[in-house]
Amino acid sequence: MEIKNKMWMNGNLEWYAYIGDAEVFLGSREVPTPLEEGDKWTNMYGDVFQVIDGAITLVERVEPPQRYW
Repeated sequence: MEIKNKMWMNGNLEWYAYIGDAEVFLGSREVPTPLEEGDKWTNMYGDVFQVIDGAITLVERVEPPQRYW
């Protein structure tokens, strides 16, 4: 499956993609690789993404996940 969004990883191993015209932070370790149809994840800011019809889509915003140190 080919992902329709342009996506890249920076030097800090964080994933970004263009969703529409906006550059969006997808996450780091929480982003499943390789991406498959139907994959769903939540980044550290509470943004929920899902792969729908080959495109990464921002589904909703929720309470950010609890982080334990």
